[in-house]
Amino acid sequence: MPPLLSWTIAVLIGVAIWKIGIASIRSFSPKPGEQKHELEDVESLEVSFVCVECGTELRVRRLGELQVPRHCGEKMKVIQGSGT
Repeated sequence: MPPLLSWTIAVLIGVAIWKIGIASIRSFSPKPGEQKHELEDVESLEVSFVCVECGTELRVRRLGELQVPRHCGEKMKVIQGSGT
């Protein structure tokens, strides 16, 4: 194989690897039009998540995107107020 052809193939492979790498890194960043959710202070509402398996309680102070956490492999139950 002629050296010029080898170098050309190497450069093309390098450019392909570079483009794939840049595309994968850019996929982690938020899109330009996406809105970030504001954090909402919910400490006064006394919201908690409780694990129904073991009883672990997670107190919520600020709320962003609502996503029910998991504990012991199960979704936690939402409890509002001081009584559990």
